[in-house]
Amino acid sequence: MKLIKPKFWDGKNLISLSLFPLSLIIQLVIFFKKKFTKVSNFKIPIVCIGNIYIGGTGKTPLSILVSKELSKIGKKPAIIRKYYKDHKDEHSLIKENFNYLILNSNRIGAIQEAENKNFDIAILDDGFQDYKIKKNLSIICFNSNFEGNGFVIPAGPLRENLSSIKNAQIMIINGVKNLNFEKKILKINKNLKIFYSSYEPLNINEFKNKNLIAIASIGNPSNFFKLLEDYNLNIKKKLIYPDHHNFSKKQVENIILDAEKNDYHIIMTEKDFSKFKNHKTNRLNYLKVALNLEKSEKFIQRIKEVYA
Repeated sequence: MKLIKPKFWDGKNLISLSLFPLSLIIQLVIFFKKKFTKVSNFKIPIVCIGNIYIGGTGKTPLSILVSKELSKIGKKPAIIRKYYKDHKDEHSLIKENFNYLILNSNRIGAIQEAENKNFDIAILDDGFQDYKIKKNLSIICFNSNFEGNGFVIPAGPLRENLSSIKNAQIMIINGVKNLNFEKKILKINKNLKIFYSSYEPLNINEFKNKNLIAIASIGNPSNFFKLLEDYNLNIKKKLIYPDHHNFSKKQVENIILDAEKNDYHIIMTEKDFSKFKNHKTNRLNYLKVALNLEKSEKFIQRIKEVYA
């Protein structure tokens, strides 16, 4: 979904309240969809890494991390994604970091392909709202600085009501510990296991003492900008585009021209860099990050249990 999060999603206001009846209709459609959708079972375990919040919550980096960890212990995971033409940035991100990505316009077809190729587990990168698939384990990703009015689209930023967390077993919260959010979530699902994650910049020193243009066409650009600001980088200009934005050749040339004219350097996410890497300039690079998971051994042990 290509969008820039509208400001009215941050609170309950005239616009969000006027759209709330449409949100109720969406919730009703979701209710009947869950109730009457035929569920498919598979020969291999299915681990779903999804979210209920529109925008970037770190599903893809977590899918890569889980797949790599399982590979280390002799398992053969495949990352499954529903094919969307405008998601090539995320496809590239996975392929750069993991060997086995299966794309299909239908997730069931992709899982069946994984079975036929003798993979022993399917890691669904997204798909919590795909009710046709029986999941052995569902993981929900959130940001600790979760913002929103609690409404479902179009009135708010939720794909479905928070009550859907009852269908998950694990929540990964990216960021600092948020006890108030934890209490709210555990009231909905007291059995939910909560883990925290964080992004560690690996090449931050390359950008220090430089004037920067920071570019983000991701689901939650504020997280990226905050990470840069936490390390006191000198951001002269922020450019925000819709998630999965396809930059035209002219847009890229203008951004590079601006950087050269003003002696700026360009910093972006690895996902966005895939759209720029064919343009030759020494002023452009991406922030390399490692996803660190608190209590990672306990988390991976829970993933391994699906084989039983």
